[in-house]
Amino acid sequence: MIIDCHGHYTTAPKALQTYRDAQIAALKDPAAPRVKGTVAITDDEIRASLENAQLKLQRERGTDVTIFSPRASAMGHHIGDATTSRHWTEHCNDLIHRVCTLYPENFVGVCQLPQSPGSSVETSIAELERCVNELGFIGCNLNPDPSGGHWTAPPLTDRYWYPFYEKMVDLDVPAMVHVSAACNPAFHTTGSHYINADTTAFMQFLTADLFKDFPTLRFIVPHGGGAVPYHWGRYRGIAQDLKRPPLADLIRNNIYFDTCVYHFAGIELLLKIVPIDNILFGSEMVGAVRGIDPETGHYFDDTKRYIDKAAWLSDDDRRKLFEGNARKVYPRLRP
Repeated sequence: MIIDCHGHYTTAPKALQTYRDAQIAALKDPAAPRVKGTVAITDDEIRASLENAQLKLQRERGTDVTIFSPRASAMGHHIGDATTSRHWTEHCNDLIHRVCTLYPENFVGVCQLPQSPGSSVETSIAELERCVNELGFIGCNLNPDPSGGHWTAPPLTDRYWYPFYEKMVDLDVPAMVHVSAACNPAFHTTGSHYINADTTAFMQFLTADLFKDFPTLRFIVPHGGGAVPYHWGRYRGIAQDLKRPPLADLIRNNIYFDTCVYHFAGIELLLKIVPIDNILFGSEMVGAVRGIDPETGHYFDDTKRYIDKAAWLSDDDRRKLFEGNARKVYPRLRP
């Protein structure tokens, strides 16, 4: 089986965005009642949004299951307040649940969280519990920067996050560290903000003892780990200077990278630098880069092709990359 650990519902029916636009417009009137409202989407609309996109690409590329979550750039935690975020998040997660119910062999859910700058983690704990216990989800996307590029939240190693981590451990689910859209004009959302966040999260983990407090806590740092594999020597040196554990020991049971890297040389670097036991196959399709690479004639985000091309990988390596590591990190994945 080939499990894609990183997929977002970027092709959701238009009614979802119509709801969001109306919700944002209502924020202009502080006196307006705060109602959750409804999103009217039929099962046929869901099928139509997937059949010529994610499902078609699954079949063409030879993957089996996608770990599926709401569109990351649309989480928009910086918009409105905690109530705004809670209503929007619940609708997005409920839609993912409907996708997984319609296509249980193709998708398994991971939830968005109702984060909001300066708010408590309690609402995120409640939504995680709902999604795991009631909707059958197997993990969550955790935004280290709900401010959307201004970085006002405490580091991921701060005790502010500890109640949420306790719930993750209790439910035995991991978190993918994933920011949303940048509202800071200095950052392009998918080109710099995403990669910056991945790298920043890793550096936060490197400099603290979070995993001594939570030895079974698991994070996926997406997009190939940001800049980390390319600068592995820098981080090894920083860890050494700071008297921190060697990187292989630091990440062994707690930090994992995906393969959302869109050229062979980048995948080759990732596979040769980071231990195979800490890499999960992922493509993020349909996601940030949707075009065809003129140098290869294939889609940039067809990351399975790059792994298939890595001739030095053993059969055991491939089993780990495509399935085994995902099952280790996401133990709630069905057999």
